[in-house]
Amino acid sequence: MIKILYEDTEVVFCIKPSGVNSEEEMTLKLKSQLNSEIYALHRLDKPVSGVMVYAKTKKAAADISEKIASNKDFKKEYLVVCEGEFPEDGGIMEDLLFKDSSKNKSYVVKRERKGVKKAVLTYKVLKTGVLNEKICSLVLVQLQTGRSHQIRVQFASRKHPLVGDKKYGSSEKCPIGLYSHRIMTCGIDISANPPCELPWNIF
Repeated sequence: MIKILYEDTEVVFCIKPSGVNSEEEMTLKLKSQLNSEIYALHRLDKPVSGVMVYAKTKKAAADISEKIASNKDFKKEYLVVCEGEFPEDGGIMEDLLFKDSSKNKSYVVKRERKGVKKAVLTYKVLKTGVLNEKICSLVLVQLQTGRSHQIRVQFASRKHPLVGDKKYGSSEKCPIGLYSHRIMTCGIDISANPPCELPWNIF
């Protein structure tokens, strides 16, 4: 059963569980549960859980897709648990990213070329904690762009891999420290906190 956070005639905000595909699988599950048409609007990596929004009409899907494409009236915030401690309380990460589709992995590169896209996020350090004798940081992230694995690769490139993210260098054996915390669009502001389990319960 998918947890519903908000629903009206045009949209549904819900919690995507970890391990579920955010497009095909979630669409099918919501269609069955709500007995409604469901349109996927954005992605969330399969191992990541948290808040997502889906459209229930073609018009709502077109309207919100346009907001996402233009980066207007669609904001997403994430909570991150990453390895290490930051010298500052927050800032901006800005990189050029290249996605290798054959490996399903993104890389920070130095020069623009075909397939390279600019990636920007802002972050604020909330707390520090200890996991297996390692200092970790709890960070609030707001995406300014939506690139594949953006948060994961931008943090890892600065030697702050997300805990549990083996693909990008973490050695910790726990669920990935990334959670879709909040979505703001169409005058609706929906948030949810991560589960009280590793790695979140160290804070």
